[in-house]
Amino acid sequence: MNRFVTAERALRTAAPHELLDAIRAVLADQYGAEDVELFMADYGLTVLQPVSVLPHTMEPVSVHNSPAGRAFGSQRPYREDAEDGRARLHLPVSVRGDRLGVLSVTLPGTDAAREWESELAEIASVLGHEVVVAERDTDLYLQARRRDRLTLAAEMQWQLLPGRSCSRPEYELGAQLEPAYAIYGDNFDWSATADRLMLYVTNGMGEGVEASLLTSLAINALRNARRAGISLADQAALADQAVYAHYQGRSYLSVLMFDFDLAAGRASVVDAGSPQLLRLRDGKVERVAFEAQLPLGMFDETDYVAQDFPVEPGDRLVCVSDGVHAVASPKGESYGDAALARAIHATRLLPAAEVPRAILRELTGHRGEAVPDDDALVMCLDWYGRRDG
Repeated sequence: MNRFVTAERALRTAAPHELLDAIRAVLADQYGAEDVELFMADYGLTVLQPVSVLPHTMEPVSVHNSPAGRAFGSQRPYREDAEDGRARLHLPVSVRGDRLGVLSVTLPGTDAAREWESELAEIASVLGHEVVVAERDTDLYLQARRRDRLTLAAEMQWQLLPGRSCSRPEYELGAQLEPAYAIYGDNFDWSATADRLMLYVTNGMGEGVEASLLTSLAINALRNARRAGISLADQAALADQAVYAHYQGRSYLSVLMFDFDLAAGRASVVDAGSPQLLRLRDGKVERVAFEAQLPLGMFDETDYVAQDFPVEPGDRLVCVSDGVHAVASPKGESYGDAALARAIHATRLLPAAEVPRAILRELTGHRGEAVPDDDALVMCLDWYGRRDG
C-alpha cells in the first residue's frame, strides 16, 4: 500500500474531530513530517486560524503577508527552506475552488519537500473534503474560522451560504460579506448542474435577527422552488408569495437572480430590487441594467418576467449590494458607479475568489471607518464559457 493511499484511508476512517490528529500521525510515519498544522481562513478572510481545542494555543497568521497566506492566495504550494536544512510546505486546503485554509508540514529536508510536494498537495485536498463532511458532526473547524464571536444574525446568515468560492472549467466564482461577524440580511446562493448555474444575490431589509429571518425564509423558498425544477421567474413568484404570506408587505427582500446555460453562454435574469451588476469586458467596465421588478414580498401575487442576458468568454461580472454602491464617505459622497468601476479595473488581474475582498478593502478606505453600518456584499463571476467539443 503506497503512502498516499495510507494517508487517504487514515483521513476517511478518522472521527470528525480527529482529522488533524490522524493526518499528523500518518504524515509523521509515512513522510517523516516533524510538525503538521491546519489553519482555517476566518470569516473576514484576514487571518488563518489554527485548528486546536479551544482555547487556541497558537496565534493566527495573516492571509496577506505570511508564507501560509501566500499559499492560500495563490492556491499553490509554497515552500520555506530553513537554514538548518529543514523545509516547511504550505499546502492549500480547498474543495472545488472553495478556499478553506492551509495545511503546513515541516519536513526534514528540502529534497524530501521537493519530492513529495505534489503528493502532499493531493493529501491536503483530501483533507479539505473530509473537513467539509466533518462539519456536519463537529464544531471544531467552524470554531477555528472565528477570529471573534459572531452575532446570532451573522451565525444564521453564514449557515445559509453555499461557500465563498467555487470553480469549474466554464467559470470561477467568489463572494464575500461584511461586516463578516455582524451581517444582517445580505446573502448569496448558487447551485450548479452539468449544464446550468443558478446564482442569487439578495439584499434584505432590516437589522439583526429579524433581517436574518427574512433572508432565511426567502432563500429557502427560492431553493424549494429551484429543487422542484421550476423556472427562474416562477421561483421568484413562489418566493414572493412565501414572504408576503408571512410579512404581509411589512418586510420584503431584493434579489438579483441568474440562470446560466453553460453550453449556450446565455442567462435568464430576474431583477427584483437593488443589487447591481457591473461587467468588465475588453478592459472596459460598464453597469448592466435590467428591467426593474418589485422586491420579493412587497405585494401579493406579483408576476415576474425573466430577461435574456448573453455572456462572452472573458467577461467578469461583479454584483454588489447597496451597502457597497450607496455607502457614503465622511464628506457624504456616495461610492457610486465611477469608484466601483475603478476598483473593478484595479483588481482585474486577481482571480475571482480574491476580487470581493479586495473591493471591500477599497470600500473601507472610502468609508473612512473599519466597521460599516450596513451590510456590504460583493460577488465576482469570471465567465470562460464551454469550449466546443
